[in-house]
Amino acid sequence: MDQTNTPLYTALHLHSMKNTVSYHVPGHKNGYARSNTNEDYFSAIMKIDATELTGLDDLHSPESVILEAEKLLAELHGVKKSFFLVNGSTAGNLAMILAVCKENDRMIVQRNCHKSIMNGLQLAKARPVFIEPNYINSWDVAGGIGREAVIQAIREYPDAKGVIVTYPNYYGMADSIREIVDEAHKNGIPVLVDEAHGAHFSAGGSFPEPASSQGADIIVQSAHKTLPAMTMGSYLHVNSSLVSIDKIKEKLQFLQSSSPSYPIMASLDIARCYLSGYNHNDLGFLMDQVSSFRRKLSQIKQITVLDYPGEGDPLKVTIQSACQLSGFELQRELEKAGIYTELADSKNVLFVLPLLKNGMFYPFEDTVQRMNAILSPYEHIINHKETIMIGRQSHSKLALTYKQMEESHFIFSKIIEAEGMIAAETIIPYPPGIPIIIKGERLQGDIIKRLMEMKQNGARFQGGIHLDKGEILVFVEEEADGGCNG
Repeated sequence: MDQTNTPLYTALHLHSMKNTVSYHVPGHKNGYARSNTNEDYFSAIMKIDATELTGLDDLHSPESVILEAEKLLAELHGVKKSFFLVNGSTAGNLAMILAVCKENDRMIVQRNCHKSIMNGLQLAKARPVFIEPNYINSWDVAGGIGREAVIQAIREYPDAKGVIVTYPNYYGMADSIREIVDEAHKNGIPVLVDEAHGAHFSAGGSFPEPASSQGADIIVQSAHKTLPAMTMGSYLHVNSSLVSIDKIKEKLQFLQSSSPSYPIMASLDIARCYLSGYNHNDLGFLMDQVSSFRRKLSQIKQITVLDYPGEGDPLKVTIQSACQLSGFELQRELEKAGIYTELADSKNVLFVLPLLKNGMFYPFEDTVQRMNAILSPYEHIINHKETIMIGRQSHSKLALTYKQMEESHFIFSKIIEAEGMIAAETIIPYPPGIPIIIKGERLQGDIIKRLMEMKQNGARFQGGIHLDKGEILVFVEEEADGGCNG
């Protein structure tokens, strides 16, 4: 197939040139019905914001241009089948879980996964076994999961219906998952990978190996995170005989809009084309730009540019505060200089760089100058504040099943008094969207201390409806009928 083709985008463009009269949805009628306030931004995009018209195909039953675009995508990634996602990687993560998992099925899950994985497990009413990730002390963040921890969980739960892995993590750490995949496959267990931040890995070169090349069975990618696709534009790939493509299709029809966005789908087509044309010269140029940016950042004495402890994504650059500022405060200072970063934690700030092609300009030099100017008043201080470590076991289960949670009552408790209780709400620092507390798990003292530390440092949370009052929802255990056994 010709990877330079963009069948869906081309069909939309040609349709917009026909001077048609719209008596169909959407209501803006090819951009005729619009206010003056949106003319500059939306007049052009509205012309390709179409619906399932003749020649434009149907996402849920593709036969022509969408089907061709998805075949091009599958060919690029070397997989059996690929799907366009217009509801983000969230829809893909939910679909892959629901396709392999029924109520009360065991699922082996990396603990530092995205909230959409947790939501998928709850929707399926699965029985998750959480694998603790390796902890990277120098970064003060969780990394990937180790092969031995997965082997231990598989041996203890050989009836598991799937292993769910996050690769890479939000910070770009991407140690190989090949041994995990091999071990799971020995037991006939499929591996489901949330590769939201690795849609560009197939560019090769200095990038980590894609999950598809390591034998993963289902892979979900957020094209919009690192490729030139619109927000919510994502991909799902199936490359396995252990999972049913028909079940994936069925779940995606349940979960994706019946009125999918054609601009988002067109951007996915364009993003695939962009990636397919990435060549050796592009890689060399990009790596030179990244190296230069990192080198100039390292000359700012108020920050430290972190190096990966293993494999990592060059498009992610994490800096750590080397002054009196916390990571959250450092991010706010950068925003005063017009520099908006992806996320902050108690110590670090994360930059996500663009997948530039040869000769493209990006204002790296200006960024460094702005950072120098805004940070120069701060004294160089190495932050020796002790990290609050979370001492979980190598793998753990929820204290209650999802069904028990539905039938149990809950109350508010002071967070400082909640140790040993069962959380009745999920609390998620956002970004990165990885829960620090999961609904149904028994609260440990170090988790509570870490939550309070994050709160004091200015972290933003989803969930925790009374967190500002120092309270957390917990289950009344006498209502829980004995907890989750097995």
